[in-house]
Parts: sequence; C-alpha cells; structure tokens
Amino acid sequence: MKFISKCTEDALLKAAKALKEGHLVAFPTETVYGLGADATNENAVSKIYSVKGRPTDHPLIVHISSINRLRDWATDIPDYANKLAKVFWPGPMTLILPRNKIAKDFITGGQSNVGLRVPDQRIALELLKKFEELGGYGIAAPSANRFGAVSPTTAKAVNEELGLYFSKDDLVLDGGPCQIGIESTIIDCTGSAPRILRPGVITRENINKELTVELREDNHTQTKSSGMLLSHYSPRAKVVLDKIPTSGNGMIALVEHDTPRGVIRLASPSNVEEFARTLYAALRLGDHMKIEKITIFQPQYRGLGVAIRDRLRKIAHEADFASLNEQNSIIKS
Repeated sequence: MKFISKCTEDALLKAAKALKEGHLVAFPTETVYGLGADATNENAVSKIYSVKGRPTDHPLIVHISSINRLRDWATDIPDYANKLAKVFWPGPMTLILPRNKIAKDFITGGQSNVGLRVPDQRIALELLKKFEELGGYGIAAPSANRFGAVSPTTAKAVNEELGLYFSKDDLVLDGGPCQIGIESTIIDCTGSAPRILRPGVITRENINKELTVELREDNHTQTKSSGMLLSHYSPRAKVVLDKIPTSGNGMIALVEHDTPRGVIRLASPSNVEEFARTLYAALRLGDHMKIEKITIFQPQYRGLGVAIRDRLRKIAHEADFASLNEQNSIIKS
C-alpha cells in the first residue's frame, strides 16, 4: 500500500491508472473517505468486500463525475430524480435507481437497483474524471473501514483501519479531513415518489423544498442500501446515549453541556455541523485512549440532527428507532 500525501495531477493520474489495473484506491469525499475500485471490474470489487470484511449481498454506491454519466448506470429515471440530481449534485446525496445493464449483481447485491452519487470534493472529482478519461465508467466506493466500524474522516484513520489489509499496489490519497463527516443522504427513487433510506446533511426539508411530489412517509422497503443495519458505525467502546457519565467515561456533547468531574471530554462541538464533522474522529480518539464507555448527548431531532441521531442509534446498537410518524411530529413541532 502506498500513501500519497500530495495529490498532484500526476498523483491522481497514477491513482486512476491503479483503479483501471484492478487495484484499490482510498480517497476523500466531502462526507467520509471511500474505498474505491473500478465498478465494472468484478475482481476489483471483490477486493473491497474482502478488505472491508463486508457481506457480498450488501450493495455498493457507485461514484460518477457528473449528472451526464447518470444514464450509463440507471434507466427509467423519474423526473423527480433528475430534479434532485440537478439541484444537489455534486453533493452528499445518493440516488437509488433502476439499474442499467452495466450495473452487475456484484455491485447491486443482486438487486435490480443501483446507488449513484457525484461527490462534492475536488480530489474525488478529479480522480473520477481522470478515471473516466481512461475509459472507466464509475468508482464503487463504500466507506474505507472494516464492516460495521467507524467511518474514517482522515487518511490517517484509513491507514489505521485498513493498512494491514491492503496489497502493495493499493493507494491511499490524503486530502485532509472530510468537511461533512457523516455519510450521504440515500434516497430511494424507484417508486412514484422518493423515500429517504438514510438521512444525511441534505435533509427532508431540503428535498421537499425542491420537489412538487412529496416524500413517501412509509418505512417498509425491501430495498437494501449502505448503512441501514441497526448496528453500525461502531467503535470498540460501549456507547450510551443521553445518560449521565461517570468518572473515567468518555463524553461527546454540544459545548453547552458541562463535563462532570473525572469524565474525559472527547469533543465539544459548537453546533450540529461541527457535531457531524467531529463525531467519528472523537469516537476513534476514545478508542485510542482505551476508554471503555462513551456517553453521547444527542442534538435535537431536526435538520442535520436527524442524520446525527440516526448514526448515534446505530453506534449505540439501539433498535428502538422512532417511527416515521413520530419523526415527522418532532420535525413539525
């Protein structure tokens, strides 16, 4: 594995060529670092599953350079999905669409749909463009961590997480810390109206503002996508939510929360944006410090707070998610 800290044009071309040759390239996006492979190369994609320890029936998100590549991968695209792509791409939004013939079972987990997004990060976009100039169609890139573990938001975290699993020809591109810090909003666009499968920084309110068709409110779906397991994004420490921590515990909370005596403060974000950006790094810090228990005080359930609380429930292995009706009542209150 080679670590590239200066992502020059030559370095990005080298990375694009490595992808075309079937190697893995970890790279930054605006959300988290992705573990990339040629999305049309079954052997390369199998390396993603092996390095991550990820079940092969879990679909991967394909990253493309622009909306102009959408029809390479998807067919029967609803008007509302085209509108979402035009408004929010490049950006932290993944669309689940009926797949085209290029999207094989090894990418989709055997489903008839494929997940697509255009990242809003300079290095990621340049890598995608150079890869496509070499004849590539898209880069499959789940988060660059072991399956179920905390997503990495720095290249150092990628190396710590996966360095032992990479081969000598795989690459890690260091683009600095990710700006958003939690994974993309995933929207199911296979029906008559869109449905949020995983909340993110692009919120329900953002989406409804742009569309004439209302988001579907049901949460019963057979569609699989990234990050939908009830146990996910987990550090080694036990995580509890909204409980008073005791001496020796770690703590993550907005800055207005006081730190009890003897408690180790891992992060004090001043707002929900900073909360999202620093959450995973704070959890990794707790593991480095060998803290056994971390208490996290959740932000309010509105806007970006919805996505943060989604991740926190999975981090804490809590299955008692609020129903969509309850969520809507909270949002509207």
